[in-house]
Amino acid sequence: MRMLINVAETVVADALRGMAAAHPRLTVDVENRVVVRSDAPVPGRVGLVSGGGSGHEPLHGGFVGPGMLSAACPGEVFTSPVPDQMVRAAAAVDSGQGVLFVVKNYTGDVLNFDMAAELAEDEGIQVAKVVVDDDVAVSDSTFTAGRRGTGATLFVEKIAGAAAEEGAPLERVEAIARQVNASSRSFGVALSAVTTPAKGTPTFDLPPGELELGIGIHGEPGRERRPMMTSGEIADFAVDAVLEDLRPTRPVLALVNGMGATPLLELYGFNAEVQRVLSARGVAVARTLVGNYVTSLDMAGCSVTLCQVDEELLRLWDAPVETPALRWGR
Repeated sequence: MRMLINVAETVVADALRGMAAAHPRLTVDVENRVVVRSDAPVPGRVGLVSGGGSGHEPLHGGFVGPGMLSAACPGEVFTSPVPDQMVRAAAAVDSGQGVLFVVKNYTGDVLNFDMAAELAEDEGIQVAKVVVDDDVAVSDSTFTAGRRGTGATLFVEKIAGAAAEEGAPLERVEAIARQVNASSRSFGVALSAVTTPAKGTPTFDLPPGELELGIGIHGEPGRERRPMMTSGEIADFAVDAVLEDLRPTRPVLALVNGMGATPLLELYGFNAEVQRVLSARGVAVARTLVGNYVTSLDMAGCSVTLCQVDEELLRLWDAPVETPALRWGR
């Protein structure tokens, strides 16, 4: 195992200490595992809280800041955070306008956020919840009842975060988050297996010269395994899988996402192929984001997420944001 770590047991705490040192506009509680924007709670604004297992960075802590999340709860690697973290986060960001939980559809996350919502409401915090389930590859897979939550989490957090920043009430922020999720679909591809710090070896077997189509962000199995394909062939397969389910009639936001070990040189080349397929299918692209945003530690691979947008969703996407991983307009 070759990893830039001390010991596996302190990986998350060490990363949070480094995050605190790098981003003084965040309040990072290393002991209790909560990352909060430093000006929280913002008077008159709905709070947005998300979280999940570590190993998907910059999701979620890297998306905390003005125009996006109010707080994030990092769990252990590929392990849900616990309800106490979520309740602390909700209390830290609640201005009296309520809190929206953004939850990826993984069983542990859903159960723990449900429990946290009940505990927070017992403390007088109004809580709404949106579950992100955008992955079209498989249903009812490892860790999941129904579709997995993947790249669309970024779209939900950004667009709902912009609505909250504008002062929209909780019911409206929740409705926008649900609209974004309903308008988004994703498909991922693995070129190599993922290695967790605790295990120290690949978590699944992917022989040289093969790839997995429809992989999950924890290394869950996909639709099928094939011999290595070209970038263009992968784009054809992934984009068609998304479009078959989404069937957009309006322009889309496109996220070409790296799984952690794929360099930008390859991702931009893959984006060229994605844009080619979308153009050939008559799909207009309103905005494109390319990079490593919803990752799986050291997995090589990529995912494509498309979100059909109207004028309001596009305006909220373009609204200013200032987080460690996403920043424009400020």
